[in-house]
Amino acid sequence: MEYYIFDVCLEKCGMCEVANKAIRKIKISGSRSLHSFARVITKAFGFFFDHAFGFYDSFGNLRDAKKIYELFVDVGEEAFPGAQGVKKIKISQLFISPGEKMMFLFDYGDEWRFAVELKEIRKTEEKESEPVVLESIGKSPAQYPPCEGEA
Repeated sequence: MEYYIFDVCLEKCGMCEVANKAIRKIKISGSRSLHSFARVITKAFGFFFDHAFGFYDSFGNLRDAKKIYELFVDVGEEAFPGAQGVKKIKISQLFISPGEKMMFLFDYGDEWRFAVELKEIRKTEEKESEPVVLESIGKSPAQYPPCEGEA
């Protein structure tokens, strides 16, 4: 069994920078799917898992990405050319060695952008367990902040 240790940093929402860094160190089995990983990431930041998402090897313009994994492929909607799905691809297939990074984009309307970096791969004899947030640095912003005039 291999566990993957990631640092996941919330970097942007839309075109604005996130004021305070929010980082989550996550331990998850490499045999989990990217879909499962996306669920863990959103939960770790206190978000509802209620939007489409993708993983990209580009942190700028998505059209520059060479590796693209999108939920759209799995649900039969239009996706970026060359994109693969997220339900059958395992974490271990995408992340091979420590230092590799991908951008996780959640909610194509609000564009929550997370930097996902593989920090370590741990081999263990223990059985697969649920993903764990090992460390939480900084406060997550509200996924749905109140509108002006609301309190």
